[in-house]
Amino acid sequence: MGSALLNINISLSLPRSLSHPLSLPPSVPPSLSLASPLSHIRPPPETTVLRYRYETRYRTATIMEEDALNQPTAAETDQSLHLLSESPCGSVVIYVVPESSTLLPEGVSVYVGQRRTALLRAGRPMRVGIGLKEVLAHLETQVQQVLKVMSFSHSDITAALSDRVRLDYSSREGLADSMRAFKSSPGYEITFSLLNPDPKSHHLHWDIEAAVQSYIQPLLSKLAPVADFSLDSQILYYAVLGVNPRFDPSLNAYTLNADSLSHVINPVEARLGSSAASSNPVLNFLLYVPDARHSPLYITDHRKYTVVSNAFSSPRWGGIMVYNVNGTELPVHINIDMTRVMGVFLAQLRLMLGVQSSTPPPGFLVGPCGPAGLADWELDRLLWSRSVENVATATTTITSLAQLLDQIGNIVINDNIAEQVSAAVASLQLAVGQLEAGNLGLALQYSKEAILHSERAFFDPSLLHLLYFPDDQKFAIYIPLFLPMCVPILLSLLKMAAEARQRRRERQDKKE
Repeated sequence: MGSALLNINISLSLPRSLSHPLSLPPSVPPSLSLASPLSHIRPPPETTVLRYRYETRYRTATIMEEDALNQPTAAETDQSLHLLSESPCGSVVIYVVPESSTLLPEGVSVYVGQRRTALLRAGRPMRVGIGLKEVLAHLETQVQQVLKVMSFSHSDITAALSDRVRLDYSSREGLADSMRAFKSSPGYEITFSLLNPDPKSHHLHWDIEAAVQSYIQPLLSKLAPVADFSLDSQILYYAVLGVNPRFDPSLNAYTLNADSLSHVINPVEARLGSSAASSNPVLNFLLYVPDARHSPLYITDHRKYTVVSNAFSSPRWGGIMVYNVNGTELPVHINIDMTRVMGVFLAQLRLMLGVQSSTPPPGFLVGPCGPAGLADWELDRLLWSRSVENVATATTTITSLAQLLDQIGNIVINDNIAEQVSAAVASLQLAVGQLEAGNLGLALQYSKEAILHSERAFFDPSLLHLLYFPDDQKFAIYIPLFLPMCVPILLSLLKMAAEARQRRRERQDKKE
């Protein structure tokens, strides 16, 4: 895979109340802190074949930004700063506030907003006369922590390339996290299913259309640059999980333990009827209402504790939520609480699509994602990882095709395949170039085109019969067929040759 260089622009906006008493070193012009931003490029340790760097710029806050920093709450400040100027895609803006500021709650040193901004408390008071380099060195550790939360990191690279490089996982949880998300695809099919195993006792009603418009569609609209999505829903009657729950006297309820959850998917999947006409991955989200004989039903973890959400997810498949109902008189008419259900499905959908949800360090407060269910900096991280993954996929496909062409000597390459390979290589170069420039939207678009052209070249109809039937396989197929036929022919030829030699000897004996 070719190397890519990712630029992450970070602007540390120092309020004038903090930056004014700073004395600049003689090597730094006095106008630098007010007129032009101070910037430097810092490469991180190269632990992967993909190279990336941070481009950091320092400046003082403008008067309008200082007014925005005087809002009562951090959330209002984040919104006000966004209205002033929208940060470019792929950038992180950190505003440093004084230690005495009441903008951040007590015990909170960093507030991460839903845009691309963060508020950072300066820490201990700085003495008058301290140099600019000392200020930046003092903030360096906190800035690095902010980057680990909001920006592209080594963990994102390893997750994007998990199918192509050998990784060292220290725990089973790390392996499960790397396998949970679906791989990059031009589109995804999302199916919501309501499973009612006892329709005679439970008359269920769910307003799935309104719930999707309110909770799911805003997220999918924001993810439109990443992929295309199609939604459908269904109700399945007399559909059971295929696993008999056990009664737990301590809970006075039935339970499904973590070991039995793996046996739930296959029986249910046979009833789902996922679209076979599409080649896109299918994300399944199932809402299961247990029958009256097994109610209430709870899911327990490996420590035998009940799961708060009463739901679980299967890596690269989807999620299932158990919805218990109350009622002694049958039949029961139930209006399902879609707010609670969609809250669980939305969290599972984020994980399935690769939105990384890491635990913030102590002292960090991450603001709500907003109506879309996805922060702008989370979208940037996803665009980065998808672009890197697409570049790796297209590069692997082109490399595999080149290796096959070297192995198969009698293969014929027509002009269409040559054009697709050339277009794939050109798109790869453009994608890497846009990654170097920090243009994530264009990088993702070109990486998608690279995958499309590379797969068209690899799966061209003129190559399929040679790819699936190389010369060694032809010999393996036809030798058992023709060898039995050749044995009697060969024996007959040997017999005829022996008879011809015998006749020559007899003629020679008669002449003598």
